[in-house]
Amino acid sequence: MGAGHGRADEGAHGTPSEAGDGHAGTGPAAGAASADGARGGLRARVRTRDNWAVRHAVLTVTDMAGQQVARAAADEEGVVRTAEPLPPGPYTVIATAVGYAPAAATALVTATGRADVGTLVLARQGGVELPPPGTWSLDPVHSSVTAIAQHLGISSIRGRFLGFGGRVEIAEDIEKSRVTAVIEAASIDSGNDMRDGHLRSADFLDVARFPQITYASTGLTPVGSDRWTVHGDLTMRGVVRQVDLDLTYLGTGQDPWGGVRAAYRATAELRREDFAMHYNQVVAAGIAAIGTTLRVELDIQTVQGDLPQQTA
Repeated sequence: MGAGHGRADEGAHGTPSEAGDGHAGTGPAAGAASADGARGGLRARVRTRDNWAVRHAVLTVTDMAGQQVARAAADEEGVVRTAEPLPPGPYTVIATAVGYAPAAATALVTATGRADVGTLVLARQGGVELPPPGTWSLDPVHSSVTAIAQHLGISSIRGRFLGFGGRVEIAEDIEKSRVTAVIEAASIDSGNDMRDGHLRSADFLDVARFPQITYASTGLTPVGSDRWTVHGDLTMRGVVRQVDLDLTYLGTGQDPWGGVRAAYRATAELRREDFAMHYNQVVAAGIAAIGTTLRVELDIQTVQGDLPQQTA
């Protein structure tokens, strides 16, 4: 209790399908990548906006005259490689996949006959189109609220809130839209019963006196076609502070139960002391057991209108 979307020239970051060095996998797959790189050709990674591999993507390469010179399909990690070296010069690279809008980039092949295009990010077909105005209900079954704290200055401890709900009111003027959410403080789950009991105590969330954490937006500032800063008031432990969320819209689509869903990812940073959580234990000079800053990561699905009865 931290998003962003990629561009064709960005590396993958923190992807759910691979370790976080921004390159596609290790072991045999990585060996194949090195072998392909030695032979030449183009290499690209194809990802969704929230960094999942698009395994059925196809990469088409054309020269400046518009002639197709190569075509290849992505592997299980969303990595696409063309096998043969290409003459030096600029090329247009287009990634396509069923259900996604195409993404294009320019690649400059060097004298080696190789080029690494980087990451091509595919949006769902029509995904840049904003959700229609009206009420959207947060689906807790397909959403997550995660808080991350540094531990001993060397690693992170993650906790999830299992009980929460909320609504998004999308206005005709998108900047007048509103977001409200309620989190059950006692639903914190860090995977350790003793630690969870301490987190629920007066040292931290003090759930006996303050059973709910609430958020109510006060405005939106656009920072891109699918990104906003959401300004709002967070109430926790009886303290109200303005907290901004960095929000990325991931797209809208039909669900299997006849409904329409919209997905978002949002991040924020909080200082524990701003909410009267002063507990800490110094384990060495300058090193605290628990960091003073918390990162919040929200992965949210909303359903148009009321929630459907079936949400498997």
